This record gives sequence, structure tokens and C-alpha cells, in this order.
Amino acid sequence: MTDDKPSGPPVHALLADGTTVCIRPVAPGDHGQLQGLYEEMSPENLRLRFFGVSRRSAEMAADRACAAPHPGYRALLAERSGQVIGLAEFDTGGSGTEADMSIAVAEGLHHRGVGTLLVEHLVSAARAEGVTAFTADALSENREVLRLFADLGLRTARRFEGPEVRCTIELTQNDTYLTAVEERGRAADVASLEPLLRPRTVAVIGAGRTPGSVGRAILHHLKAGGYTRRVFAVNPAATSILGVPSHPSVSALPRTPDLAVVAVPAAGVAPVAEECGKAGVRALLVVTGGLDADQVRALVSACRTYGMRMVGPNCLGVSNTDSRLRLDATFAAGHPRPGTAGVAVQSGGVGIALLDGLSRLGIGVSTFASLGDKYDVSGNDMLQWWESDHRTDLALLHLESFGNPRAFSRTARRVARRMPVLTVDAGRTDAGRRAAASHTAAAATRTMTRGALFTQAGVTATRSVGELLETAALLHSQPLPAGGRVAIVTNAGGAGVLAADACAEAGLMLPAPTPRLVDDVLAVLPEGAAVGNPVDASAAVTEEQLADCVDLIMRNSGVDAVLVALVPTAVAAATGDDLVRAITRAPARRTKPVAVIRLEQALPVELLQAGGGTVPSYAEPHAAARALAHAVRRADWLARPAGTVPALDGVETTRAHAVVEAYLDAHPDGGWLDPRTCAALLGCYGIRQSPWAWAETEDDAALAADRLRGADGRVVMKGYWPGLLHKTVEHAVHLDLRGESQVRAAFRDLETRFAGLLTGVVLQPLADRGTELFAGVVQDEVFGPLVLFGLGGTATEVLADHAARLAPLTDHDVHDLITAPRCAPLLFGADGTRPVDLEELERLLLRLSRMASDLPQLAEADFNPVLAAPGGVTVLDARVRLVPRRPHDPYLRRLR
Repeated sequence: MTDDKPSGPPVHALLADGTTVCIRPVAPGDHGQLQGLYEEMSPENLRLRFFGVSRRSAEMAADRACAAPHPGYRALLAERSGQVIGLAEFDTGGSGTEADMSIAVAEGLHHRGVGTLLVEHLVSAARAEGVTAFTADALSENREVLRLFADLGLRTARRFEGPEVRCTIELTQNDTYLTAVEERGRAADVASLEPLLRPRTVAVIGAGRTPGSVGRAILHHLKAGGYTRRVFAVNPAATSILGVPSHPSVSALPRTPDLAVVAVPAAGVAPVAEECGKAGVRALLVVTGGLDADQVRALVSACRTYGMRMVGPNCLGVSNTDSRLRLDATFAAGHPRPGTAGVAVQSGGVGIALLDGLSRLGIGVSTFASLGDKYDVSGNDMLQWWESDHRTDLALLHLESFGNPRAFSRTARRVARRMPVLTVDAGRTDAGRRAAASHTAAAATRTMTRGALFTQAGVTATRSVGELLETAALLHSQPLPAGGRVAIVTNAGGAGVLAADACAEAGLMLPAPTPRLVDDVLAVLPEGAAVGNPVDASAAVTEEQLADCVDLIMRNSGVDAVLVALVPTAVAAATGDDLVRAITRAPARRTKPVAVIRLEQALPVELLQAGGGTVPSYAEPHAAARALAHAVRRADWLARPAGTVPALDGVETTRAHAVVEAYLDAHPDGGWLDPRTCAALLGCYGIRQSPWAWAETEDDAALAADRLRGADGRVVMKGYWPGLLHKTVEHAVHLDLRGESQVRAAFRDLETRFAGLLTGVVLQPLADRGTELFAGVVQDEVFGPLVLFGLGGTATEVLADHAARLAPLTDHDVHDLITAPRCAPLLFGADGTRPVDLEELERLLLRLSRMASDLPQLAEADFNPVLAAPGGVTVLDARVRLVPRRPHDPYLRRLR
């Protein structure tokens, strides 16, 4: 355990009431404030803290916290507006894995979450130092601190010793703890967004007197949208703008606004933010773009110093259509239609398109936020707001970057259980990723990594704004299907064929109708109809006949959804509108989804109103099929219980950390592990390798080969030197070596060809037959560890048959990972052979996931090939790269 490393840089986080505090290590200069923290406590609180009242208690406590760093001691303080309001400490006393913990909160600030937030950060710091448990003593009458410990979400044991209670708190991070942290974070987050999304007063700073300015446009929208509360303008050159009172500065306003809209030139943004903070403004909406790095730092610093939440900069604005508020602080062309869809975007242009599309469909918007460069309020914040606002039932996101993907994943996974969460998967190509980076000043994310995030979190990812709206229309208006079996009904054969192709390409199934269903449907359709799948009802079908046909099919247990492809004809008495009306009858009574395809439809998607509900209508069969396929995947995801991370036996985390630390001590810049260190690390996680031996001389190689020979006497020799990555490419492998002479000749060959490089060889028995697979992990700087799996061997990079999931893997994740690649049927015996040992394969991936989750220093791991056979799974070749990296707690509550 180190004695000079701080427990972490200063971070900002939210208290239970939504106010912002800074959590940072104690510095010597804090002595005066810490002593004052204790001196200002009431005698009763001093007694509860120190078990007695002494005139020297405050000074001694401050001395201890500000003393020179020593092994096993950490002290964190909470600071608000430069004032210390809390302190938390732990001290191992040299024990290493168990530490005494204490906490103090300023007088008058109890029940605000200060102590709980400090303890969460102290727990994270302690885990990073290898501490596994806290002990804390309290008087039995100190109910507040005992309740704090009990409500943490960590396993806590109590032992009563007279008037005192000794609490032992296990620091193991599990789902119970993370859920408790999430719930506290959600409540604080929602409270912090109140002044932004439900402001009682708004001030527009930078509204001009002449038309054309963004600030003036937002002021106009606030007035024209019917904002029900007070609004002011700030402009030193005017006393009134658009009939709104204008004042020369924020400090001159008659009332401090909750929300300040900042629409001044880039150079003036940070000074305005500073003025707002000093005046007590609680939220900023910064629409100005073009800020340089120094201006951004000053803006964010002002927000953190004064506890203001911020949307932007470089954004379109925010809206809340609640009839009690009617806030439209945007400069979009029109006002959003009130409704139930929450929308958060980074691109203002995409935001306008979604607002227009949702209004046209009649879905409307509950809350809209254009996040812009997203230096504070994020998609994660908005998801938590929608989860709690009692108005939103559909969440739409367009995010070009992620600040904390693992926290987003947990939030999205929880919210997606309550409502559909849809996103546009932006930046899928290299060109798109470059555009995203230049547009948002954020690093690009990998397509595979982002896809894993969305899949695991239950987020419906679409490829365009149009597809997002098409899918939203179906999820908003229709029940979810029980499966992917689709029946197609049409009045024109060609339209039915197009719909059938679209469904098949979307991965949907088109089951043949049962003989009874054929007879029943033929009985209600006109002569000349053909009943298959698609059902060709013929151009002569009437409204009643079509309605009866669809109802019969909907009642069939072998069908999960119905697509009706209609073409207007002049053959029957029924018009095109009549036929559409047949489909839109009593949609509220239907328990299966139905959608219409109208090839002549002008708009890509519409919601047809009828009978107390709506039915989506699409101009293209592929749009309808895509939307329905998304609904099927959502239903599948919801039908599965949330996965759990299985417990693993034989894992030696402490020894693994020791292996990593020893390697990085010898190699400060990191690197690829040598075979022996690699094997030691894999052994800590019970990852089984093929038997092997290390040899540095020809004689050693001959002896090792003799020990390793299997029944057929054949061995493999692999050359090794630091930096060697692809042995096959370098021709540093000899296969099928028989007898001592061949082994010696192979060693001499490698020694000759790689003179000056070769440091030794690895010998292994020649592997039996099996399926060659690949398993690996890469530590993404933003997303964390990503586990990959797929076809292995020399063709792995050429065929690129890989799937990926973010660690830690749950039991469901590992099953999905194995079944996702195209080669998956080989593992289940599809070629007539016995299935491979799937349980052992799952265990290997779970152990790889655990290793990557435990060790942030693990930059890459590459197991290729992994030989899978009915009798077991063996890693034949493994490479691991370590880099110096401190642990990062992705679930720790903090603002960006």
C-alpha cells in the first residue's frame, strides 16, 4: 500500500437535494476549516462523534487529517462554495486489508446526503488500496450514523459492546450496492435538474433588440409558447425586448432566476456564467457555440464552483411541454407538440427533425434537451428525469459520444424495463466517426463496442433518424409481439412479395398457415383469393372481408404480428381509405401488433387514427419490417430476467494484482507478458492452458519435449522474444515434431533465423482435433473492458467472425456471446459432430471477463486458438498486454 498517492483528484457530485459539492483529498491548508467544522458542532453532536466532549477534540481531529501522508491512511472532505462541510477518513493501522473509518458532517447539514456521499467515495478509494472492510465505532444512540451504514447497500455486521456499537462493513462491490448507489444518484440527479427543466423564473442573457439574434428568438419562443412563469431579458442597452422587462445585468434582476439562457458571444460566456453563479442562478442553458478550450474550462469551473447544472454549450435549447409550465427555450422553427416522448440529442439539426417528426405523428414530446457539446447534462441525466417525471413513456436519444458508458448502461437497462429507449447509432463509419469527433470535440467510439452497450442495456439502436421515427411509431401505438412470426395480408400480389422479402431480410419468420386457418380465411375472402403467406386477398376484397380476414389471422396462435400491404385499385367497391379503415377498427382491443404498408403513401410513416387508438402506416415494406424486428428484439429482451454475474471459484485476485504490480515495477511502460508471467496471471483466474514447457537451450528443449509427448509422441515448438505478436506470420512455429532429432533441428532453426532476438521457446503437445476459436478482451479507454469471441485460428482476422459484450459478463451475456457469431452452429454440432463442451466454454469467457474487470492494467488479452471439443476447452496460445493504469470506479457518483 502506498503512502504518498492521493486517493484521487477533486471531483464534483450531487447531494440529495441536487446541490453540488466538491469531494477531494484533505490538504495541509485545510486545517483551519476542519478545526472549525468540529468547533461549530453542538455539544451533543461532538459527544456522538468523539464519545465525549473535550476542548482539544477539534484541534486533534484536524491535526490527524492534515498530517503528512502515511501508509494506510486516507482523508476526504466535502466542500461547497469553498466551505468544508464534511470529512471522512480511514486508517488501516498497518493491517492492510481492514481499516477503521470515521465521518463528520457540518452542523445543520445533516439529512442532505453529505455523509453518505463521502462514504461512497471513501469506499472507492479504499478498494483501490486493497482494503476489503471498514470498521466503525458508534454510540448505540447515534441512530443517524447507524442508519447511514445500514443503508449503504454493503453487508454490515454489528457487535454491541456496552453503550457502543462496532460495525464491520464489507466493501465488496455487488449489485445490491450498485443499485443503492444508483437510487441515491437518481434522486439527486432529478432534484438537480428541477431548475433546468421546471424553472420558476427564466432570464435570457443576450437577447437583442433587432430580429435575427438567437437570444431574441428564444425569448420570443418563451413568450409565444405560453411560458406560465416569470421571464426576464438581460441587455444593458434596452429596458424592454418583445414586451419583456430587460435589465442591465443578472445582479440587477428583481428576482434570481432558476434558469439563465446564455446567448452572448463566446468570449463573454464564462464571465456571464461567473456572474450567474454569484447571483445564485441554479442552471444554465448555453446556446453559444465556438468556445475554445480555455473558455470551456472557465465555463465548467464556474458551473462547478457555484453548483449550477448546464446544458450545452453549442445547443438548440430545452423544452418542457407540461401544461402547467409550457417551457420552450429553443430557437427551433416551431413549438413541439405536447406528448409522451422524451428527446435528448447532441445535434440541433437532428433535434429539429425529431421534434417535427414526433409532432407530425401525433406522439408529441414531454421533455426535449439539445445537449450540444455535453459538458455537463448528458443522456444519462435525461433518462433518469424521464424515469421519474410520470409523463414520458418513450425515450429517444441521439448521442455522438459517451461520458460514462458503464453508468449509462446500468441506467438505460433499468429505464428500458419501463419504457422503450431508442437511439440513432451515429458514427458507424470512419467518416462518421471523424465527423462526430470534430462536431462534439469527443473521441470516437468503436462500432462494436457501442453495439454491445446497446444490446446489453436493451436500447433499440437504429441506423437513421427516419428508422428511429418509424420504430417509435410502432412501439408507441402497438403491443409488443410474442415472437417473430409474421403473417402478411395484401390486395396485390406484388406488394405481398415485397413485404415478404423485407420480413425475411429483417430476420422475421413467415410461417405457412395451418389447413384450418386456410379454410377459415378462404371462407371470408372473395373468389380468387389465395391463402398462403402472404395472403393474397385479391383486388376485389371489400372492407368487411379484409377486416374479417385480419381478425381471423390475429386470433391464430401461430402468428405474432400482421403486416397488411395495400394498393389502391378501382376493381372493388371499397376504396383505399375503406381498406385502411378495415385495419384501424378497434385497435385498442388487439393484443398483437398490426402495421399497414401503403406504397403510394407520401410520408415515410404515419399514425392512422381510429377506434380509440392508432396504427402505423409505412410507405416502404422494409421500414415496416425493420420496425417490427426492433419490436421483436425488445420483447425478447424484456422476456428474459436480468442477468447476474456468476460467482467463480478458484479466483485469486490478490495474487493477480501482485503479478501485475511486479511486472509493471520491472516494466514501467508496460508491454506484452512473457510466457511464464502470462501463465501465472491466467492461473490466478483458473484459465486452463495446454500443458507447456519453457526452454532456452537445445538440450532443455529436447528434455521438455520428451516430458510433454502425448500418446502419438508429437510436439509443437514456438519461438519467443519480447515484442513477438504473430508467430505464424514470422514463421516462428514448428508443428508435428517427432523424436528428439526433429526437436533439436527445430530449435537450431529458430536459433539461427532469429539470432539476437530469440530468448527461448515454448513446447506443447500437438493438440487433438477440435474447433479453433478466438477469445479476447480489449480495454476501451471510455467503455471499459470489451470481451470478444468468435472463430479463431489463422483466419480470425480475415473472416472477422466475432461478437462482443462489455464486461462484466452476466450469464445471459455469455450465452449471447457464444451464440452470436456465424460459426456458432459448429459449436452445437450442426455439422453432425458432437457439441463442444459449452459449459466449459462459458466458464472460460466468464473468467476472462472477471480478469479484465479486476485488472484495469490489462490492456489486451488474446487467446488464439482456443480449442473447443466435446471433452473440454483448452487455450493453446495466450498473449496479454499490461499498461500502467490506476483503477477507475465507473459507478462512483460524480459529475462529468
